[in-house]
Amino acid sequence: MSARKPVVLEQARKNGVGVGAFNVILLEHAEAIVAGAQAANLPVILQISENCVSYHGALEPILAGTLAVARRAGVDAVVHLDHAESEDLVKEAVELGVHSVMFDASRDDYEVNVRRTAAMAQFCHAAGVHIEAELGEVGGKDGVHAPGVRTDPADAVSFVAATGVDSLAVAVGSSHAMTERTARLDLDLIAGLARAVPVPLVLHGSSGVSDDQLAGAVRAGLVKVNISTHLNGLFTRAIRQRLEADEKLVDPRKYVAPGRDAVAHEVERLVKLLAGR
Repeated sequence: MSARKPVVLEQARKNGVGVGAFNVILLEHAEAIVAGAQAANLPVILQISENCVSYHGALEPILAGTLAVARRAGVDAVVHLDHAESEDLVKEAVELGVHSVMFDASRDDYEVNVRRTAAMAQFCHAAGVHIEAELGEVGGKDGVHAPGVRTDPADAVSFVAATGVDSLAVAVGSSHAMTERTARLDLDLIAGLARAVPVPLVLHGSSGVSDDQLAGAVRAGLVKVNISTHLNGLFTRAIRQRLEADEKLVDPRKYVAPGRDAVAHEVERLVKLLAGR
């Protein structure tokens, strides 16, 4: 397929606003994310991670369902493959119709990361697919989030030029899988990166970032904001409360629906926050 490369991030960068990117684990997550974005009348990104693919045992079923939900959305809904370390998985996703991918070779040495990422960028661009990459390991297992480790603007500029990627995940103080919103972002660094790097910047690990910090990061120049753990907490708590309220429940629809609703309401709130509304 061709002409699939989304313009959502480029438009947001031009307008100085942020776009929420939320992880799909179950089909109910996709439904909730789109419902929240529609309620806010704002674009959204639905992300399927390599870990999610492993959970389901295959990419095609969860991707097909998510693409179907996105097609029915009344707003721009981009379907994105997140943190894919496998070239084969990226190629499969592109063949199945994904709009955007993040190819993650950040565990490799710089030269290897550049070589692998550049090859994937060439492949994705030939199919009209947007590609995100990561400079350094922006992971939740310390990695680049160890104290004092940050993305250098000069390195980021060189990496983007060498690979041709369309967006770049940067390390500015967040970390994956945080269950408390206590991370402190380096807003001055974000502003410096935004001035230097010619593509939209991405914040991973945003579940651990407060509303004020998220809004400040967008004002400083971040565009795509990835949030997963925070929504999973809301989803799980809503289900737990429903089950505790009625121990005789056996129909999953009656206890999963409150979780889906909780995610939808929070997605609506977050996309408005990121858009400055």
